[in-house]
Amino acid sequence: MVLDIIKAKIDEIVEKIKQDDKIAQKFAKDPIGTVEGLIGIDLPNDQIEAIVDGVKAKIKLDKLDLDKIGSALGGLFGKK
Repeated sequence: MVLDIIKAKIDEIVEKIKQDDKIAQKFAKDPIGTVEGLIGIDLPNDQIEAIVDGVKAKIKLDKLDLDKIGSALGGLFGKK
């Protein structure tokens, strides 16, 4: 139950970062402060760091998926 809530919050934060360049820039400079601001709760640093790590991992996975899709589509059109 708690893990589902955390996963949902991570997904929510990732979407906000993807949709707003200002939030993305702020996250790059101050990930802990950005996450705290987005969730609106002041949690202990170890808990926030776990969420930040989850957000970073999700962003990397999403980027890898997009890179693979782009590569596959490029191959369809003769580009690599």
